Amino acid sequence: MKRQNQSSVFDFILLGFSNFPELQRQLFWVFLVDYLVTLLGNAIIIVAISLEHSLHIPMYLFLLNLSVVEVGFSAVIMPEMLVVLSSENTRITFSGCFAQMYFILLFGGTECFLLGAMAYDRFAAICHPLSYPVTMNKRVFTKLVIFSWVSGIMVATVQTSWVFSFPFCGPNEINHLFCETPPVLELACADTFLFEIYAFTGTILIVMVPFLLILLSYVRILFAILRMPSTTGRQKAFSTCASHLTSVTLFYGTANMTYLQPKSGYSPETKKLMSLAYTLLTPLLNPLIYSLRNSEMKRVLLKVWRKKVDLHTF
Repeated sequence: MKRQNQSSVFDFILLGFSNFPELQRQLFWVFLVDYLVTLLGNAIIIVAISLEHSLHIPMYLFLLNLSVVEVGFSAVIMPEMLVVLSSENTRITFSGCFAQMYFILLFGGTECFLLGAMAYDRFAAICHPLSYPVTMNKRVFTKLVIFSWVSGIMVATVQTSWVFSFPFCGPNEINHLFCETPPVLELACADTFLFEIYAFTGTILIVMVPFLLILLSYVRILFAILRMPSTTGRQKAFSTCASHLTSVTLFYGTANMTYLQPKSGYSPETKKLMSLAYTLLTPLLNPLIYSLRNSEMKRVLLKVWRKKVDLHTF
């Protein structure tokens, strides 16, 4: 009998780590602290860059956009995850699951392209310093930012709409902490082979193409740095790139483990942990990476802090 192309599932149950109730209670507090620190750290960077006019240059404006992405990413995932870990009410509506998956893909895709744009910015600044003001002018910067956000929206719209076009007729238990594409797709009551081919190909393009561009940019940057006569100049160039390289390694390394792994390569519990690596660690560590390794950011943050102290003093 041919299945009707409609869903008989009206909500989903997020299982989380329900097999380990003690672990869930402990993880709740860890994730709550992670969430609050992530919001605070990224909010500080957004406010500092917005208020300091000397930072209104492409390098820091890209960082501002990246922090906005990280805040959105955490806000989409963490509140629902905390509910799953803290209560027995682990249900999420069909539309709620759709929305969560949509914004995860939107922010994830946007971050891929933003990291690629940031690598191009560093390449232009280090390899072609004299023509940098022309190469990375306001128009080019605006186009790169818009392209990153529009690409994220397109990826999210196509992939989420396709996933939820499949019929879901039960069971409705998602063996995960949030509505990520792979575990939701496992519940579809239809042949998803064509979609899986599309998703894998799309992931290669969305994740690996920017990554290869980043790799190529840094190969060129490395050769340019090695040709610099001044040791101080080389150290400054390495310091400028180190934060971005750390962020790229963290994001791409953990995201690839989730989206480019074999379908049955890992246990469900291992897949959950790998998803947590890029949904929790990257938004948490990026503010630390960019503020602690960047002397200009440290100077501005100290300036903002002193202004705050002076206001409280008077």
